[in-house]
Amino acid sequence: MGTEHSKNEGRRSMVFLRKGPKLPAWEDALLSGKEPKSLLKRGLRYVSLSLIMKGMTSTPDFLWGLPEVQKLNLSRNQLVVIPPSLGKLDRLVVLNLGGNCLKCLPKEIGLLRNLKVLFVNMNCLTEVPAELSLCRKLEVLSLSHNCLSQLPLSFTDLTSLRKLNLSNNRFVQIPLCIFALRSLDFLHLGSNRLENIAESVQHLASLQIFIVENNNIRTLPRSLCFVTALELLNVDYNAIQTLPDDLYLLRRLPRIAWNPMDKGLHIAHNPLSRPLPEVIEGGLDVLFNYLREKKEHN
Repeated sequence: MGTEHSKNEGRRSMVFLRKGPKLPAWEDALLSGKEPKSLLKRGLRYVSLSLIMKGMTSTPDFLWGLPEVQKLNLSRNQLVVIPPSLGKLDRLVVLNLGGNCLKCLPKEIGLLRNLKVLFVNMNCLTEVPAELSLCRKLEVLSLSHNCLSQLPLSFTDLTSLRKLNLSNNRFVQIPLCIFALRSLDFLHLGSNRLENIAESVQHLASLQIFIVENNNIRTLPRSLCFVTALELLNVDYNAIQTLPDDLYLLRRLPRIAWNPMDKGLHIAHNPLSRPLPEVIEGGLDVLFNYLREKKEHN
């Protein structure tokens, strides 16, 4: 009887243990006596560490003792702060902090001089440290889905930056520093509070994809027509009534586009003055011919 009772107790204990929360891989490794370095993956290009979706509210201390890591993914946790110790990981090339609860970044991020790709999308940032501009090798930066309304003027130093996503923030105007980023080929400012596009946009001569959908833009500047590298221009869901006559200079736009992923001119859901809606129904060539003839007659 006593033996049977002990067996039942044992079974109940095993069931209880099975139902307990599973330890994150890094906690499991440390508790079993493994070195933190055992969590590193050594690929062909990078030494990487992924701690995605681990339910972390703070970063584990062992992380800052892994200076060899080049690709670090801390996305989709509940991180509230990134400590200054981040600066110790000065070999980082790719850093993903997306999908957390960060309100700011440490100024020590400027010590990451090898950083090329940074994702801080889907956080609660209200500002970006000026020191980020010390990351001169940065090529890809996503700050989308935050609470930003301005950028540091020092961002003009990010001369290697090619892709910048600032969508779903609180920008009322395009930050002036952006017009100095001559290497930009992708710029996303959709779902902000933009009321205009400055004439300085013509300085972005390498720009191929420009998205400003879902803003409050009323007119497109004539200078935009001289950004002739454009292959995708998305101004859907704005308050645009007229189009600049020189728009036909954007010859790399292949079509009037309706699918968000398609290259071309996206101009839907704007209160365009007649006869523009009817002209656009004929396609891009018809629109460009109309604008060209209009200019010649003026």
